[in-house]
Amino acid sequence: MARKADEPLVLGIETSCDETGVGIVRGHTLLADAVASSVDEHARFGGVVPEVASRAHLEAMVPTIQRALKEAGVSAKDLDGIAVTAGPGLAGALLVGVSAAKAYAYALGKPLYGVNHLASHICVDQLEHGPLPEPTMALLVSGGHSSLLLAPDITSDVRPLGSTIDDAAGEAFDKVARVLNLGFPGGPVIDRYAREGNPDAIRFPRGLTGSRDPIYDFSFSGLKTAVARWIEAKRAAGEDVPVADVAASFQEAVVDVLTRKAVRACKDEGVDHLMIGGGVAANTRLRAMAQRRCEDAGITLRVPRPKLCTDNGAMVAALGAEMVARGRAASSWDLSADSSLPVTETHVPGEAHDHGDGHGHAHSHSHAHDHDHVHELSKKNLYES
Repeated sequence: MARKADEPLVLGIETSCDETGVGIVRGHTLLADAVASSVDEHARFGGVVPEVASRAHLEAMVPTIQRALKEAGVSAKDLDGIAVTAGPGLAGALLVGVSAAKAYAYALGKPLYGVNHLASHICVDQLEHGPLPEPTMALLVSGGHSSLLLAPDITSDVRPLGSTIDDAAGEAFDKVARVLNLGFPGGPVIDRYAREGNPDAIRFPRGLTGSRDPIYDFSFSGLKTAVARWIEAKRAAGEDVPVADVAASFQEAVVDVLTRKAVRACKDEGVDHLMIGGGVAANTRLRAMAQRRCEDAGITLRVPRPKLCTDNGAMVAALGAEMVARGRAASSWDLSADSSLPVTETHVPGEAHDHGDGHGHAHSHSHAHDHDHVHELSKKNLYES
């Protein structure tokens, strides 16, 4: 099938936490989404252990890339670019992905794009529902982030309206699940138990919803503490803890605040579309309440299917493909991971220059650090498939 000039073929690598994700995208079409998760290795610790995650990425990287290329039915030589999450995330985990992307891009003579993890979570919706409206309002909720973002241009202009001031929503799910002895990760198991519970059984607090509170910021630390104290009081009194009701009531408090603030942001900014992304966007109650509140407000809701909400390489490839299509500058060979890369920096570009192999690539950037350039490699021996 003939390719269109405006449909770049891009491979994306995601290693910001415990998922080794490799996606391949042609324009807005998803060709492959290969994921190797190390979540089971972290479960016994009750949370993600950075060193364990980094080692798992090292072991999974090459097989996952090969699996993605096979699934997409393309050769690495056919790629128009390599995109990789440069931040934010766990520093060691990010470095594995960035190092791999640099090696593949250099060996193949392809441009390299270091992109922002949060912006990627927004851009992935293009693979499900087509081009993003401009501007797009995005609610991103995950284990590390709870953010309201306005994106007039996903490749160059993402503006933070609000974020969590303490625990992120996904982090609160994990901690409440731990108190309930439900295991890790907490999001899916609480969602499951909540379906059998009464969301109105316990009135847990809604953080930062007072008249003097920041209207777009989030706080879930107080809610998490309130749930823990309620459970402790029950156990101290020798009473059984109604796990399903606690799960449902806690979940309702989180979802109520998230959707209320997101819809308000849309109204205040005059935006008629809301996109929800991140791992918590897979929560069934969040989807249902957001749908109802958006319909009542005349707002179109866009939520990717659950597999595209959690961390994956497809979202990185989607943003990389958009960077190529819009002619954004590629990253330099001294691209490095930035664990606190701000969302306002959707990618890490530089000034184009010739690296000596005839391929123009970007040079330095304020977030790029002085690292040795990639060693000279024998390209004919590296992944010519």
